Amino acid sequence: MTLVPGSLAGHAESRYSGPSPVKDEPTWVLVGAGDIADCRGLGGAEATAKLLDQIPGTVMAVGDLAYPDGSKENFVCYDKTWGRAKSRTRPSPGNHEFHASGAAPYFDYFGVLAGEPKTGYYSYDLGSWHIVVLNSECKDVGGCESGSPQQRWLRADLASHPVACTLAYWHKPLFSSGSAHGNDLAMKPLWDALYDANADVVVNGHDHDYERFALQTPDGVSDAVRGIREFVVGTGGKNLRPFGTAKPNSEVRDFSAFGVLKLILKPNGYDWQFIPEEGKTFTDSGSGVCH
Repeated sequence: MTLVPGSLAGHAESRYSGPSPVKDEPTWVLVGAGDIADCRGLGGAEATAKLLDQIPGTVMAVGDLAYPDGSKENFVCYDKTWGRAKSRTRPSPGNHEFHASGAAPYFDYFGVLAGEPKTGYYSYDLGSWHIVVLNSECKDVGGCESGSPQQRWLRADLASHPVACTLAYWHKPLFSSGSAHGNDLAMKPLWDALYDANADVVVNGHDHDYERFALQTPDGVSDAVRGIREFVVGTGGKNLRPFGTAKPNSEVRDFSAFGVLKLILKPNGYDWQFIPEEGKTFTDSGSGVCH
């Protein structure tokens, strides 16, 4: 594999060389970001919504969708932008959704698309891939620690879906070089369960930037054989923030552009591409194989 390294905030592109695509191989598209629409000024939400207008597939809305307080009125602002893709969106909640009691406006807005209102975590299949959507607001769902209801549910769900390829997304990342939040160790038990089940990809938001990590264990140790690749995509439109000190295994970082992560899911692997808002040049792309 050949890596063209990216830069902290520059207009860089990372590409991996790999096997040629299989002719007529089925693929499925998952696209999205977190940290999206702010009623105090829509920011980049309309720009990223325009990207979604041009990209077919399932939309992952990765938490903090409606600022500042996840209220019914705030979701009107989300609806004006990413709401155009509502029928094909499978969301996960963020901390701003829970500024409203029980995240009720979030669950009211998405209905059955958001899973059970008491938990906010669920799973679905996308082609041959199993997709798990988790809730990183641990205190609101009985905790995220080992043995918590969510972690027990996750282990049972993964055991009942022993597929070749698994992806999970939720709001707060275990690993992040973002200056505002950084690593959230409360997420480690969920990573433990995913790693034990040979999951492949995790997508998060929360820090308002784009970051890609190399394959690693829940302890942050490089693991090219069974490691999980994590993306932080807090670039949905709220605002962009600089990085702090780069965490180990961080490969590409950028805070120059709003944009979305497009994942092309294949029977035994995946391609990724960060697509920036119109007028910006930063991008990042590559491919990986399932464990």
